[in-house]
Amino acid sequence: MTSWAIAVSGLRKSYGDKSVLDGIDLHIPAGSVFALLGPNGAGKTTVVKILSTLITADGGQAQVAGHDLAADPQAARAAIGVTGQFSAVDGLITGEENMLLMADLHHLPRAEGRRVAAGLLERFDLTDAAHKPAASYSGGMKRRLDIAMTLVGSPRVIFLDEPTTGLDPRSRHTMWQIIRELVTDGATVFLTTQYLEEADELADTIAVLHQGRIAAEGSAEQLKRIVPGGHVRLRFTDPAAYQHAAATLHQAATRDDDALALNLPSDGSQRELRSLLDWLDTTGIDADQLTVHTPDLDDVFFALTSPTDQSSSQPADAPTDDSSKEAAR
Repeated sequence: MTSWAIAVSGLRKSYGDKSVLDGIDLHIPAGSVFALLGPNGAGKTTVVKILSTLITADGGQAQVAGHDLAADPQAARAAIGVTGQFSAVDGLITGEENMLLMADLHHLPRAEGRRVAAGLLERFDLTDAAHKPAASYSGGMKRRLDIAMTLVGSPRVIFLDEPTTGLDPRSRHTMWQIIRELVTDGATVFLTTQYLEEADELADTIAVLHQGRIAAEGSAEQLKRIVPGGHVRLRFTDPAAYQHAAATLHQAATRDDDALALNLPSDGSQRELRSLLDWLDTTGIDADQLTVHTPDLDDVFFALTSPTDQSSSQPADAPTDDSSKEAAR
């Protein structure tokens, strides 16, 4: 398992009689973004806590940055950075003081700590606010400072647990750019998120966690192909042309008489579109508008995490302990 940035085999975790993780496997290559999706209480934060050594698994094996978590957790901690769901920024001190505190925790010499802190504050566009109390920062600024603090130790593997929750769209896009830059610099990012667009935009590989197991895993495009519903929509402005097309394609198409549109099943691939267009030419059908509709990650998510009665169950993830989060840094 040492050739992977993160390698997990048969990971299990329970809280009392509640099974949270029921034997999950993950293999994440270095220098990539991995996104873990799942409904609230699915166990995403539990996975992050185990892989960041905050809690121990009940069973299975896990390696992070080549270090076995059971045999050498301290070596794993030295190679990782963690940004949890809730900010670990101390609002009573300045942004610079937060950074220098992290440098002290990493046992950096004072001069090097100041150099690293100044460089990260500049990188995250926080230099002008460096001497202001962190409590005065906006949500986006606090999140940037939170990640900057995580990077003080130059981690090879970075865990971001819902890093953009509560941010406005502009701040969210800024955070996306930061994540891309981290990977460009060689880091591996393990991301949990509630925003499917975020996973689609950032992740090389996506896994969907449901009822303690990995329901599906692959690239965004691979996951979209496992959900039916892709189609090509033909729209007409001439009712007579529409009726002719509907009669010609009556067994292959679904009608939308109000919109004068026909839907033809399609996976959206170039080969299938070319074949469909050739077929339409052969049959003499000339639509005024043709659009391709493919399933998105929302469709994948809903298909893989079918509704269950969650109102009577407790969330699978244990409560977040801010002091444990701080210790992980």
